[in-house]
Amino acid sequence: MSNTNKYVFYGLRVIAWMIFIGLCIEAGALLVNFVMSIYKPEIVSRLYEKLDLSDLFAYSEDAYYYMYSFILAIAMLKAYLFYVVIELVSKLSLSKPFSEYVADKISKISYFTFSIGIISYFARESVRYLEHRGLDLDNLNRFWADSQAFILMAAIIYVISNIFKRGIELQNENDLTI
Repeated sequence: MSNTNKYVFYGLRVIAWMIFIGLCIEAGALLVNFVMSIYKPEIVSRLYEKLDLSDLFAYSEDAYYYMYSFILAIAMLKAYLFYVVIELVSKLSLSKPFSEYVADKISKISYFTFSIGIISYFARESVRYLEHRGLDLDNLNRFWADSQAFILMAAIIYVISNIFKRGIELQNENDLTI
């Protein structure tokens, strides 16, 4: 591997770690918001992102827990997605890129990306349903505004995963003929 590629992979690893840490902080802060909103609802307006869902809680506790579970699931899945990306970038070798490990990690990335997209889509549709009931939940749309992008990205990553699996087959076949 050339020095340029080493620096690129090192830079990708650093960027992936920074994104992962930021997503972990966001998921942790949202979890603290959720716990604090249960025990001390009066201070919710001063917490992270000022995610005040007191109107939703007053409308229906079940709807509140339902929507917050979407928020937490998406935040945690995004953090775990970048953890898998970190694992992939850390172990990827350009001298022999077609390995079972790499194919497995790329498959996991596609599955988690698809999960984020589907959960985001259902969350967005749930918000639309609740908005038809007269609730103002525009502040939640930032958590799942990109659901279609995640679904499309999952499809592309899935294709790449299948290409890697085929590359492994060809590489193993080539190793056997030599």
